[in-house]
Parts: sequence; structure tokens; C-alpha cells
Amino acid sequence: MLRPEQIRTYEADALVDTGAARTVLPPHVVARLGLGNRGQRLAGYADGRRESVSVTGPLVVELEGRDTLDEALGLGDEVLIGQTVLEKLDLFVDREGQGLVPNPAHPDQPVTKVK
Repeated sequence: MLRPEQIRTYEADALVDTGAARTVLPPHVVARLGLGNRGQRLAGYADGRRESVSVTGPLVVELEGRDTLDEALGLGDEVLIGQTVLEKLDLFVDREGQGLVPNPAHPDQPVTKVK
């Protein structure tokens, strides 16, 4: 068990990308958090390109007071939150308010769909 002062954190203004499935962290964030590399995954871009990129070990993602365990693709220069994290946290995109809001059916805590 780590003492609280040993836990590495990184706070960022992130772009929520509903067209992306996975979370993306720039390599400098991956290094700062000390995340291990679990291997490579094929990433597909909107322009049709495909590229092999590293995938991190597990990390805790916290948004709007909710948290989940996830992994991320290490690439680019900005933090992107994809659909997987939004679904696990049961958060919706508020386009007018340009933010995230809890699912109105589950305002107090996320509910995970199992079937």
C-alpha cells in the first residue's frame, strides 16, 4: 500500500471525444504518472490512418466526482477522454454547457450495464 504522498496524480483540462473509444494521454503525462507500457494497440484515426501505439497499465480516471480504472493510449499532445470512460462513469455530454453531467437516471452514482 502506498502512502497518499506517494501516489502520482495529474490534473488536466481534457477534451471529451465522443468519436473516440479510448482515453489518450500524451507521452509526457504517461511518464509523469510512471505508467508502465502493457504493449501495443492499433489506433485508427479519423483520416483513415492506422498506427501502432503503446497502451498503458491501469490508471484511475476521475471525472465529476466519479472514478474508474482504465488504461490509455500513449500518443499526441492533449488528454482525450473517450467513450469507454464515459460509459463506465455513466456520464453524458452536455453540449450546451460544454461539460459532462451524470446520467439523470443515476444522479448519485454510476450504474454499470451488465446485460
